Amino acid sequence: MSERGKFITFEGIDGAGKSTHIEWLANWLRQRGHGVLTTREPGGTPLGEKLRALLLADDMHLETEALLMFAARREHLARVIYPALEKGTWVISDRFTDASMAYQGGGRGLAMGKLEALEQWVQGDFQPDLTLLFDVSLEVAQARIATTRQLDRFEQEKRDFHQRVRQAYLERAAAHPRRMQVIRGERSLDEIKKEIEQLVTSNCL
Repeated sequence: MSERGKFITFEGIDGAGKSTHIEWLANWLRQRGHGVLTTREPGGTPLGEKLRALLLADDMHLETEALLMFAARREHLARVIYPALEKGTWVISDRFTDASMAYQGGGRGLAMGKLEALEQWVQGDFQPDLTLLFDVSLEVAQARIATTRQLDRFEQEKRDFHQRVRQAYLERAAAHPRRMQVIRGERSLDEIKKEIEQLVTSNCL
């Protein structure tokens, strides 16, 4: 029986720079002999990608938004994440449940008790082995996304929304200091890669 794989998640406000480092870490791990799967939320499965399209484009009630996020997550866990980990594959996900706490909780203002009830229902006690939270100022984040593509409805939210999301992320990291590691995303790519390498080595290898 193969050893269980590790589950690493990348978090941060839009424009924090996390996506730049996901493929780098996947390749770094593959060079060390690990099978690696990269995925994303919302999404990660055919159904999840359909829900992603709705979530990023269509206006909806905040509770509907949260329910759809967790519905996509349940499918993601059952179809992709759990099976891969059981086979010994490492899974790297661009966002997971911390994003729901930050965006639907911090940003939208949905009661944390409701989100925690969904978290318990959908994943029980399951949590990532390591979460890398990329943190940058709002000015840097918004400058990065302004010229990249057409913005989705979350990216189009006003400044105070993104400030609440960022604050919720930092508060969650403070509450889970062993699992969540804050990475200052305004430094050079080489500095960030070196820190990721050190964090993964000390926490997962």
